[in-house]
Amino acid sequence: MSTLIAAVTELPQQLQVSWQLLVSALSNFWSGSTDDAISLEWVVPHVLWFIPLPLLVFWLLRHRRTALTALRLPVDLVLNTEASGERHGNRPGWLLLAFTGWLLLLMATARPTWVGPPLDTPVSGRDLLLAIDISGSMRENDLYQGNQSYSRIDVVRQVASEFVERRAGDRIGLIMFGSNAYVQAPLTLDHRTVAHFIREAVVGLAGRSTAIGDAIGLGVKRLRNRPVDSRIMLLLTDGSNSAGVVEPLDAARVAAQNNVKIHTIGVGADREEQSLFGLRVRASASDLDEKTLIQVAETTGGQYFRARDVADLRRVYTLIDELEPIESEEENFRVRHELFMWPLGLALLLSMLMTILWHGRTALKSEPQSKL
Repeated sequence: MSTLIAAVTELPQQLQVSWQLLVSALSNFWSGSTDDAISLEWVVPHVLWFIPLPLLVFWLLRHRRTALTALRLPVDLVLNTEASGERHGNRPGWLLLAFTGWLLLLMATARPTWVGPPLDTPVSGRDLLLAIDISGSMRENDLYQGNQSYSRIDVVRQVASEFVERRAGDRIGLIMFGSNAYVQAPLTLDHRTVAHFIREAVVGLAGRSTAIGDAIGLGVKRLRNRPVDSRIMLLLTDGSNSAGVVEPLDAARVAAQNNVKIHTIGVGADREEQSLFGLRVRASASDLDEKTLIQVAETTGGQYFRARDVADLRRVYTLIDELEPIESEEENFRVRHELFMWPLGLALLLSMLMTILWHGRTALKSEPQSKL
């Protein structure tokens, strides 16, 4: 019931919009403009071939009246002038009203449609699949921006979601992995949803370990049926492969066979270690297997990037933007609005008017007889 009330409430607004569109299309048509920005089209134009049908029926009834004596249709109101006692009377007027109603019904059936100006919409040029590590070590606070430290996952949430939102026209998917890998979002043009999932990533949800090989394998499975030139995977992790059933290098070779390019990103600040002579030297972040990440990237034709702080990670995604530029083509899309409700509504109003006039005419004729 509430749906019906809402539809009735919105009807005046919809009719107003349709009327404005109809006037716009007709004015464009009658002005003789060659601009195809706005036009009026018929979805089923072949229906208009039936316009002469009433004339053909009228002609057949006049010549074969005797064969149709058992037929009792409203058309008798027009054709059977002897029953009304008027040989000529108002028959032309009734014929005109009936033919107008028929014409309006055919116009509604042909579905007139207002076609708006062409709008350029992007067509996806690349398929980007992000694989983000959400293992327990991503909680570590060692990424600095100035003097302020942030956890690895907080920085990844912010920077990766910004990267997704600026990749207009690309289809982007999301894989989260820890001890297990799972698809959080399939390849889609809905970047807002993918960015939302990244911002809502929960550390430890997929386990505390890191299954890099399984994440790559799952990504290849999702990308292998996509166009060859657009299969890109971005793998971000802060550790080494410590779980799963597939080794990263084995998965990388399968990715290369399926033309999937993988860019790898190692996250985490370097740690300081004391050398044998008492000197402090910088070493890679604990558990980060840079060697494997480099080999994965090289095997698939990608590159390896190292992010030691917030600025580094932002630069990494900026470099990826340059390496994998947005190659979106554009296609024309035109807004369409159905206008069939106007001729259909006029046909209904005309039928009501004819019914009222006929009953009024009958009542006037029967009144003198009742007085007698």
